[in-house]
Amino acid sequence: MFETADPVGSNLVSNLARPGGNITGVAQLVDTDLFGKQLEMLKEIVPKLSRVGLLFNPANPVQWTVLRSTQVAAQVLGVTVQPLSVRNPGEFEREVATATRNRIGALIVTRDNIFVGHIGRLVDLAAQHRLPTMYGSRAFANAGGLIAYGPSPADSARRAAVYVDKILKGAKPGDLPVEQPTRYDLVINLKTAKALGLTIPPSLLQRADQVIE
Repeated sequence: MFETADPVGSNLVSNLARPGGNITGVAQLVDTDLFGKQLEMLKEIVPKLSRVGLLFNPANPVQWTVLRSTQVAAQVLGVTVQPLSVRNPGEFEREVATATRNRIGALIVTRDNIFVGHIGRLVDLAAQHRLPTMYGSRAFANAGGLIAYGPSPADSARRAAVYVDKILKGAKPGDLPVEQPTRYDLVINLKTAKALGLTIPPSLLQRADQVIE
């Protein structure tokens, strides 16, 4: 198992510490604090932010956990979350346009395969609608997105390779605990911030793993 979002909720394993059966690996999104941190960073960039749109895929059961966790974090920050549901790429433009009409101040694109497969299109839509947008993968920021914060794919791949090595040497998958993400990438695109007329706080820039200028 590699970067599965919710192995317990998806009934792949009984628990993370001792999965049992023949499945183990590196999970993608177990720590729901991630979504609160994404919101906090958006608030740092857009201090007066009061409404944020969450682009998510309702066909993926894990995405409902993402939505609920984001809504809980938003209450603490005094922000309202508007769900923007997308089941196929043909709905991207409609939902981003809906966010603009409803005066959404920023957007979060969740970490789902339907979005990862259309990075350029989503980045372009955010730029066209001048929406400050947070993404869950650094590939979006590299493609021109404003900011990305999420588990490091490179780190997860390295750790998954260690598990493969252990299993090939005789370890039972069910005896190996499912690992949670320990390293998160924070990538900020200053060029995009400038185009949107935004100033990135120095404290946020200092925390970034990569700053694109």
